[in-house]
Amino acid sequence: MHRAAPYLLWLCGLCLSNEYAWAQTVEPELGPPPLTLSDYQPIPKLVVPETLLDRAAFPVVDVHSHFFHRLRHDPVQLDAFVRLMDRNQIAVCVSLDGKLGGQLSDHIDYLWTRYRERFVIFANVNWQGTAQPEDFANWDCHQEDFAHRTVLALQDAKSRGVSGVKVFKSFGLSYKNPDGSLIAIDDPRFYPIWNACGQLGLPVIMHTGDPSAFFDPIDVNNERYEELSRHPDWHFPADKFPPRAELHAARNRLFARFPNTTFIAAHLGNDGEDLAEAGRILQEYPNVMIEFASRISELGRQPYTARDFLIEFQDRVMFGTDGPWPEKRYQSYWRFLETRDQYFPYSEKEVPPQGLWRIYGIDLPDDVLKKIYYENASRVIPGVQERLEQFFSAGHDR
Repeated sequence: MHRAAPYLLWLCGLCLSNEYAWAQTVEPELGPPPLTLSDYQPIPKLVVPETLLDRAAFPVVDVHSHFFHRLRHDPVQLDAFVRLMDRNQIAVCVSLDGKLGGQLSDHIDYLWTRYRERFVIFANVNWQGTAQPEDFANWDCHQEDFAHRTVLALQDAKSRGVSGVKVFKSFGLSYKNPDGSLIAIDDPRFYPIWNACGQLGLPVIMHTGDPSAFFDPIDVNNERYEELSRHPDWHFPADKFPPRAELHAARNRLFARFPNTTFIAAHLGNDGEDLAEAGRILQEYPNVMIEFASRISELGRQPYTARDFLIEFQDRVMFGTDGPWPEKRYQSYWRFLETRDQYFPYSEKEVPPQGLWRIYGIDLPDDVLKKIYYENASRVIPGVQERLEQFFSAGHDR
């Protein structure tokens, strides 16, 4: 017995070591496989009521659309979109793509030959002229008579039925002086243009800056990291661009200098993540309106604050989308504004395009909805009221 004991102990040890080795080879590794952020598309398990709306509750005027940049003057796509407008009770769209010169004429022909009663057109200042994009020294805006010629062009555009002027974000972020410096938003050379807009009754819709995260470092703390990784050209690092606050301050100086000109701060003035600041702008500058194109992603993640804001400033806010978009995108707008639905997508895209989050409905009162949907636009933008009357006379409810 005693002589067999060492052998038995050795045999037991061998079995245990083999069992341990076997376990090590078949036991799966702990934890999920590696996953990149761009591939992460979680499906929420939340079960809550859904209210799917296929049209707006009241007629809609979309004050922020791009029918040249998105449709490229394709007549088939335009016909299809007008049918979408009919289904969704979109009475009028404002196209912001009427660049002064030949593009304006082409845009008028494209939209107004068959659908004049459904579309309003804003002009764009042609800063570049015939120079090459990077040949800033020869851009037309640096010629001494540029402002005077632009005023004459706006007078002509007004006589042709144009209703306003759109200023893109490149004004302040990429247009340059001959010495390579950026053109300031409140450059005095262009004061006659903004003054003329007031005299002509042409509201000016301005896209200034971008969301604050676009000016922050792209690092682990940036809430738009995934979006900026897909669109690095939307990033404005501090060593190459002016601070966002500086851009907004220059814009605000224009608001103050031209009190008789109506300005529309596009995209909530790019203060969608800071509605207190957006409210301050509206309180300080009575000649300013705002619209929320491509910003329900911001409003919908702060539903209580957003609802309070839209009710408080119900006479100063207009509806916009940055479209034309697929139909599901418009239905997300109706759902956001008209329901109490919770935690739903703000876009039809699998990957949310403007922040990895979902939104909540704010269930606005009917009287506020009417103002935001169409009444404010009919008061502020020339040509909208007459088109609305045609829409109503065709049998649509007010």
